[in-house]
Amino acid sequence: MSLSLGFPTIRRDSAAIPSTIGRPDAPGLIDRHGRTARDLRISVTEKCSLRCTYCMPEAGLPAIARRDLLDPTEIARLVGIAVRDLGVRDIRFTGGEPLMRSDLSEIISLSSAVAGGASLSMTTNGIGLNKRVDELVAAGLTRLNISLDTVDRDHFARLTRRDRLPSVFAGIEAAKKAGVAPLKINAVLMRDTLGGAADLLEWSLANGAKLRFIEQMPLDADEAWARDNMVDAAELLDVLSTRFTLTQPHRDDPSDPAEEWLVDGHSYDGRPATVGIIASVTRSFCAACDRTRVTAEGTVRSCLFGDDETDLRALLREGTPDATIAEWWRAAMWGKQKGHGMERADFQRPLRSMGAIGG
Repeated sequence: MSLSLGFPTIRRDSAAIPSTIGRPDAPGLIDRHGRTARDLRISVTEKCSLRCTYCMPEAGLPAIARRDLLDPTEIARLVGIAVRDLGVRDIRFTGGEPLMRSDLSEIISLSSAVAGGASLSMTTNGIGLNKRVDELVAAGLTRLNISLDTVDRDHFARLTRRDRLPSVFAGIEAAKKAGVAPLKINAVLMRDTLGGAADLLEWSLANGAKLRFIEQMPLDADEAWARDNMVDAAELLDVLSTRFTLTQPHRDDPSDPAEEWLVDGHSYDGRPATVGIIASVTRSFCAACDRTRVTAEGTVRSCLFGDDETDLRALLREGTPDATIAEWWRAAMWGKQKGHGMERADFQRPLRSMGAIGG
């Protein structure tokens, strides 16, 4: 198989901002379908220390030249524009694996200085976190999402193609000692690890972590995803219910992709314990999506499954004023597609894999 980072359609062919015909005169990142993006996911690298089968090819993704990555100052400038001019309230740094950036603390520090009241979080696999979490928190990191699909070492090694589970546990322990809260665990639902789902929930409850299971989406670089083989939310609930009594509470925030279930008889920090399920495929939340994404190369991707991208890196390096960059960003989001379309017979997976887009 020929591996690539994907070749989306890049909107930057002329100096003209893409059409926004019909768009109301509003400062936020609104789209044609009545949604407003307030959650920014910004990838800082395509590199990763693991090779999870649902994300990365075994050899890893082709390297992005350092000159083609956004530098800390450029990332912080986009964070500032997003918060100040576009109404973004949450920023999450993703990869690849963000900890692969040696200048990650600088990225967070510069971003924190312009983020106002917006939260700064990071999605990580936790490897090496024990050596860096204190400096990251000092730089302004407020929350962590740690990817952990199983607490069985053999299953972990098969799924990630690396025997690094003890390193992940070390990172989680360090995050707890650093006082990062809430500590969230993300687990992708896989057929191979479904039998250990209850064990993972039990471990999360014992360690004061908030666990969320995620249905696997067709974003793997190996293109092995098949709907008939995926584990859906209903099957997971059946498995968890053999050991736990789950009660679904009211869903307060419709833009939150996770459906939260109370775990009867368990609590942490004096509050009822919950487990979340993000049913991206079978219970789509596209209608309430509030995300905007920036790839490691500095392109805006309005939808995880949309291949149109708008190049902000070129604008940054041409000395374009912040106000104009904000207009390009608004135009990119105005054209956001209605949904991922996985329910349609003619659905086509995006050209980029998750590792190349950013989680």
